[in-house]
Amino acid sequence: MEEQVRVPPGATGLYRAMLVKSASMYSEIQRERPELGNIMAHPDYIDGNPDLIKPKKLLNPVRASKSHQELHRELLMNHKRGVGVESKPELQRVLEHRRRNQLIRQRKEEEEAKKLTSPFEQELMKRQQRLDQLEREEEKQEENAPEFIKVKENLRRTSTLTGAEKVA
Repeated sequence: MEEQVRVPPGATGLYRAMLVKSASMYSEIQRERPELGNIMAHPDYIDGNPDLIKPKKLLNPVRASKSHQELHRELLMNHKRGVGVESKPELQRVLEHRRRNQLIRQRKEEEEAKKLTSPFEQELMKRQQRLDQLEREEEKQEENAPEFIKVKENLRRTSTLTGAEKVA
């Protein structure tokens, strides 16, 4: 095998042995590899049949866009001039850093406000829920009440309103 492998004339010892070993492994891989031509189907347009329409390569819409071309041109010009992409003015970098930190702080405060409700707020929420439940029960009782009781309640309301209007 060593005769088949071309080894540089200055290679001796361990370096030579490693070159021969890697070359022999590569040649074994090449021998074991099946022919891809036998596995893959050949496309019809390679035959040169003039009746067939040959496929054209599709355009990448991103690369075809005007903004991408301008950006690429600007990057090439900056590279030629030696201006780095990350060379923003220091003031702009500081302002962006502050904005980013402010947004992070604001999000953390909102999350803490959602998580930490004071015991007073919790008690108020419980009372509100109880009052809502009582109102729903009263509405159900009023719906189930006989018609004459509903009419009587309506009459009381109208009579108190008219009396209050006379006073005012």
